Amino acid sequence: MLIFNILYSMLFNKCSRCHQGDVFESKNPYDLTKMFKMHKTCSHCHLQYEDEPSFFYGAMYVSYAISSGWFMIWYALENFVLNWDLLPFAIFVMLFIVVVSPLTLRWSRLIWLNFFYKFKKEYKDQTHHHA
Repeated sequence: MLIFNILYSMLFNKCSRCHQGDVFESKNPYDLTKMFKMHKTCSHCHLQYEDEPSFFYGAMYVSYAISSGWFMIWYALENFVLNWDLLPFAIFVMLFIVVVSPLTLRWSRLIWLNFFYKFKKEYKDQTHHHA
């Protein structure tokens, strides 16, 4: 069940603790003016997203893992299906990584939040807004 909670939070930009409030200000990861802008706290359960200064530095490791995953998927496709020359493949993968970087950034931060704040049904069901 934990993986489904993480995936829900990650795919729908929701607070890891209550799955109600949005984490990022814009629902569109490709809104370049708000790509990095996050709410300070959850609008539902009032979880403070950046618990300490530089809290999201650790998300860089998650981002690296996601980017490595993208590369491994494309590398496997290249070897078993596509059979492109090296240069077109390298250019394609670099462009792909750049295009999905806004998603990778969001997903890495949302996964990082999920490492520290697990989903708790009582926060989702609460009617009084207190932490």
